Amino acid sequence: MSTPNTPALRGVSAGRKFKDRSVQVLVYVAFALAVIPLVSVLWTVIQKGSKRFDGAFFTHSLNGIGANDAGGGAYHAIIGTVEQVALASIIAIPIGILTAIYLVEYGRDSRLAKVVSFFVDVMTGLPSIVAGLFILAFWLLLLGFSYSGFAGALALSILMMPTVVRAAEEMLKLVPTDLREASYALGVPRWRTICFVVLPTAFTGIITGIMLAIARVMGETAPLLLTVFVTSAINNNAFEGPQMALPLFIFDQAGRPNDTAIDRAWAAALTLIVIIMLLNLVARVIARLRKPVSR
Repeated sequence: MSTPNTPALRGVSAGRKFKDRSVQVLVYVAFALAVIPLVSVLWTVIQKGSKRFDGAFFTHSLNGIGANDAGGGAYHAIIGTVEQVALASIIAIPIGILTAIYLVEYGRDSRLAKVVSFFVDVMTGLPSIVAGLFILAFWLLLLGFSYSGFAGALALSILMMPTVVRAAEEMLKLVPTDLREASYALGVPRWRTICFVVLPTAFTGIITGIMLAIARVMGETAPLLLTVFVTSAINNNAFEGPQMALPLFIFDQAGRPNDTAIDRAWAAALTLIVIIMLLNLVARVIARLRKPVSR
């Protein structure tokens, strides 16, 4: 019998260590290459956006502010973004989670579940401009409604749904089957098992998927250009009249040929990043507080 100190085994061990170290180095290099553009973008936005990141920017609109005038702010755009994303979330999140529950808990290998899964895959790769065109054709032109924040929220909800469905579906699949069977063995109905066993167990992952969906749609510009329109006035009613949003504000100001408008665009971009970061922070706190405690 060969001993662990034989040259052959020492060579194999050295070869494995070399391969392991090489792969580790490649992972670190790939991580560094991914972080470099992220840090560069953040640094650029912070550096340029901090010039107008002041109190007036968050408390004033552009109503009455000329193209070359200094001052003004993005208050009207912040209000529009918050309302539109909130409405889109109210529409998309329940539908997405219920669809995921059907696919995992009820549909399984049924023909309807396969059809639904196929269309979810198609919607995942749907260009945002197509969602805007659909709402423009159906909601605005066919049904005759006017430009509004709600129309933009409908377009954003179409983009949110597939992300929520896929994230919730994968998290529900990770819930151990033993938990479901233990609940059924105690005589608990399926709907109660889903509500009080399955969903709380997958809650953290579902929240993460929801935040990814919100972060994706919060920066969309194309569907809002077709459904919300552009305004410089404050409109707190998302169901009537044009309503500004931060992506539209950035698009509008970045296209103006003066430094004051460009500074406002950078400040709006920084504001959008800060809002998304705060939402993710709140979601992580909620997920941690609601995380099941193992005993």
